[in-house]
Amino acid sequence: MMISYQTTTPGAPLLRVESPTPEPTGTEVLLKTVSCGVCHSDIHMHDGVFNLGNGKQLEVHSEGMVLGHEIFGEVVALGPDAENVKIGDRRVVYPWIGCGNCAACNRGEEQLCTPGRALGIVVHGGFSDHVMIPHSRYLFDGGDIADSLAATYACSGLTAYSALKKLGELHADDEVVIIGAGGVGMMAIQIALSAMNIDPIVVDIDEAKLQAARELGVTRTFNSSDPQTAREIRKVSGGAYGVLDFVGAEATVNYGLGCLRKGGMLVIIGLYGGALNIPIPFIPMNARIIQGSYVGTPEDMGELMALVRAGKVAPIEIHERPMSEANQALVDLKAGKVQGRQVLMNDEYL
Repeated sequence: MMISYQTTTPGAPLLRVESPTPEPTGTEVLLKTVSCGVCHSDIHMHDGVFNLGNGKQLEVHSEGMVLGHEIFGEVVALGPDAENVKIGDRRVVYPWIGCGNCAACNRGEEQLCTPGRALGIVVHGGFSDHVMIPHSRYLFDGGDIADSLAATYACSGLTAYSALKKLGELHADDEVVIIGAGGVGMMAIQIALSAMNIDPIVVDIDEAKLQAARELGVTRTFNSSDPQTAREIRKVSGGAYGVLDFVGAEATVNYGLGCLRKGGMLVIIGLYGGALNIPIPFIPMNARIIQGSYVGTPEDMGELMALVRAGKVAPIEIHERPMSEANQALVDLKAGKVQGRQVLMNDEYL
């Protein structure tokens, strides 16, 4: 039997459910979940809403949903048409699976497929002891990294890497600001420092998180609880070329815009919520780019995992807890009690 932890009513505790373990058909691959990261997006899916600002909300609740999209698992069964994988292989899962036929998928941007088949978002994900994967092309070798760390690359790592890629080729004097030193932001800091030769300016409202960033090697940090620090950043940098906002709140987006030079780029990754009000003439006058970044492509995932296997991505802080604590993990994350990344572990692999 398969054990999963499913949503009930919005915000209510997850329900432990026993059901028959599925059997793969066609190209499907069945994984036994080894580890599954807990992402801030899981909070939104659990609560059933995204804050759109101005009193508006996007309803996303689905009763009976198995959350969890940062999945690392062991292959335990194969469909008759499955290739390039064998029983016992351990793989990181690319969860942002599209339909495979639309314009977005044909461009290689499966994460932009609507509605797609994203694990833990549209179909059952990793808050379970088994997960069904439609094809082996969504499975990536993590090398010899720790089981709990491996899971985090499926979203936290991928999201950070893809956002950093959107900055394009940087010149020596192109400064980069990272807003938010939580789980994904810390992953971006790690990748920037260890794999992209970027020394970012890091911004957060939490001194403990800023201290953690400094311990990683960040040389410049600013506390954004004082909005005037954006002026200080402009002063020391001449205005940032790129700002990556891993919070995505009204305050952080406006703070990020306040850091930019003319021609700079604000990449919004976080989904905290709110609305943005900008005088339209300022957009062409400042020649700025405001871009959203949603996780990453399968190609991005392949590039990231190659860096991971080569030892070029330093590990982030991980907090392991048993899968049975999935609900409490969401509660703790929502309360802001987590530094680094929580990862739920299958009891068999603890």
